[in-house]
Amino acid sequence: MPGGPGTDALLEDRRILDWLRGVHATTRFTTSVCTGALVLGAAGLLKGITATTHWGRMEELKRFDAIPTTQRVVEHVDQRIITGAGVSAGIDMALCLTELLVDDVAAKAMQLMIEYDPQPPYDCGRLSNAPAEVVGRLVEYATAR
Repeated sequence: MPGGPGTDALLEDRRILDWLRGVHATTRFTTSVCTGALVLGAAGLLKGITATTHWGRMEELKRFDAIPTTQRVVEHVDQRIITGAGVSAGIDMALCLTELLVDDVAAKAMQLMIEYDPQPPYDCGRLSNAPAEVVGRLVEYATAR
């Protein structure tokens, strides 16, 4: 389940939530990236388990009886649920999923294929590392219309 703009409308969309519940019964894994976790939660798929989402919406997981965690990727293999935090964590989740479905060599080959070797120029990729000035600017950008 992808996240991002438009996710909020899906939290009340009975047709989508029913479809998610139905399809989860037959999936090998049901996954989400970013705020897609909130949709999984609204469908009742995260009750009582840890889950992650974008830091700006993390506390909303509690609304669906999920247990928020700041891990980049959360795997519940026995329940066939995997959640990834923000966009770049979706790549991490894809690598974890590849290891589960194939093996670690396939995951490493995929990482090499996409040349995924994160070396960000700033250490601001987590809320806990971001100075108040940076968080304030992000809030300003996000709320601008």
